[in-house]
Amino acid sequence: MQNLIDEIYRSQSRKVLATLIRLLGDFDRAEEALHDAFLQAARSWPRDGVPSNPSAWLVSTGRFRAIDHLRRKARFEARAKDVEDSLYPAADVEAGNFEVIEDDMLRLIFACCHPVIPADAQIAMGLREICGLTTEEIAHAFLMPAATVAQRIVRAKNRIRSAAIPYEVPDEAELPDRLQRVLHVVYLVFNEGYSASSGGEFIRADLTAEAIRLSRTLFALLPDAEVSGLLALMLLQESRRAARRGKSGEIVLLADQDRSLWDLEMIREGLALVDTASRGRIVGYYTLQAAIAAEHARARNAEETDWRRIVACYDLLLLACPSPIVELNRAVAVAMCKGPATGLELLEAILSRGELRNYHLAYAARADFLRQLGRFPEARLGYQAALDLCRQEPEKAFLRKRIAELASEDPGYCLSP
Repeated sequence: MQNLIDEIYRSQSRKVLATLIRLLGDFDRAEEALHDAFLQAARSWPRDGVPSNPSAWLVSTGRFRAIDHLRRKARFEARAKDVEDSLYPAADVEAGNFEVIEDDMLRLIFACCHPVIPADAQIAMGLREICGLTTEEIAHAFLMPAATVAQRIVRAKNRIRSAAIPYEVPDEAELPDRLQRVLHVVYLVFNEGYSASSGGEFIRADLTAEAIRLSRTLFALLPDAEVSGLLALMLLQESRRAARRGKSGEIVLLADQDRSLWDLEMIREGLALVDTASRGRIVGYYTLQAAIAAEHARARNAEETDWRRIVACYDLLLLACPSPIVELNRAVAVAMCKGPATGLELLEAILSRGELRNYHLAYAARADFLRQLGRFPEARLGYQAALDLCRQEPEKAFLRKRIAELASEDPGYCLSP
């Protein structure tokens, strides 16, 4: 039973929280109500069984717990009445009418991405409230102290409260101006699901599914080319999910994947969306990334991948949105065209600037280049550096495997100290 409750917490808690925030109008009170609801579930579900709609039960229980807390404080009675009056009919929740509740995630993202909240705090809020990442995990992802992240989140919550930011999707006139920030948060939600930043799981399918659902909702509200591009990118990436893990849960690299496991329906939809988005007057960041994913999707095997077109897309990405991560990915693509020595030269230049000094995938890529060049001792040090920085167990296992493989590839390994 505890495992089931843990799984429901993992897959449903952020949706339940989003609805509780809307109902209770306060982030901290909603988080407390969420905690109380799961605590009650741990007590009553083993005895009474799991309700037919666990999410509805959790929302209802959390809501009433919050009201009970308020009622116990006589000086808050009037406010408790306001909170209770603001709730939609409990019957809707208990009957499983979740159309309104599903949109709560989108309302939460728009609240977190309101223009009065600084951009760095928007991202931290989004990852905390929507992905459920801990402050420490967010700090690790952004290579900054946990205390700094915590301060940003607290300030953002206070700003939402003091500015009385509405918990709603803006109207059609405001939507375009708010869209880019929201797309960025949805993209981060997907990325966390596509490759978890830490923990025992490589993939979090609940987050990738939620990000795709949110993108579809946004596309219905505003069929913008970049929304189309983001949705295409996520569908094309998600289409490979079944092939990205081996039978024991181990990571399978793109070149080694069984492409018969790829989801063809997602690929067809993703390619159609890329085609539509690419015809727009401006081709944006997500559409360019989707175009790269499309090149992988079109190749019948790894050898047929058109790496020159992929490098061209990265060149455009660097012009549109330069970043060390894009440079790193371009270096890998260039290496596939011109060989590992060229890729290593590009990567050394990126690492020398220090921006990726704590990014484990940069060291893993460097180690791959060195291994291909036969520089095994340096490759081993590179993989070890990546392993020391990595916080995700499947990636750690993959890096340990790489180090072990070097023992058989390196003819001088037995002589090494």
